[in-house]
Amino acid sequence: MPTPSSPSTCDLCDRFRDSDHAGFRVLPGIFRLYGGRAAFHGPVRTLRCFEDNSLLRERVQTPGDGQVLVVEAGVSLRRAVLGGNLAGLAASNGWAGLLVHGAVRDLAELRAADVGIAALGHCPMPTARQSCLPGGALDLPVQVAGVWVRPGDWLYADEDGVVVSDVAL
Repeated sequence: MPTPSSPSTCDLCDRFRDSDHAGFRVLPGIFRLYGGRAAFHGPVRTLRCFEDNSLLRERVQTPGDGQVLVVEAGVSLRRAVLGGNLAGLAASNGWAGLLVHGAVRDLAELRAADVGIAALGHCPMPTARQSCLPGGALDLPVQVAGVWVRPGDWLYADEDGVVVSDVAL
C-alpha cells in the first residue's frame, strides 16, 4: 500500500525550533530503523506490554488505516516483542509503522516488510508469552524515552529521528 511522503523530521524541527508550541515533542535519538520503509508517519495508537507480545499480535491483526502503533515495551532488550511475522501482519493490515520502546528480531524479515519500524535495538530471544499480561494496556498515554505520547498524537519518523505532535503537521 503506497503511503504519502513523510515530512522530514529535520524540516519539522526547523519549523518549530523557535516555537513555544507545547504539542511538538522530539524523542531522543536512540531509535534505529528496521522496517522496509525509510520514513513513516501517521496518527498514534498506543500499547504497553513487557516481554509478552500477545496484545501486539492482536493489535496488528486489526486494520491499521495508516496509523502508527507506539509500543512501550518497558525498554527491555532481553526479549524481542516484534519479529518478522508480526511485521508482516502489520504491513498487510495497513499500519504505517511501529515504534518499539524495546527490542525487535528477524532483521531480514523486518527489512522486507512494507511498514516502518523503529526500535531501541534487536535481540534474537523471542517473547515470553504469558496467560496474563501484567501492565498490558491499549490506547493509554505512554512515556517513551521520557516523552509522553498519547493516542491521537501524530508521529513522524525517519533516519534523522522521531517527532510527535498533538496535531497533524
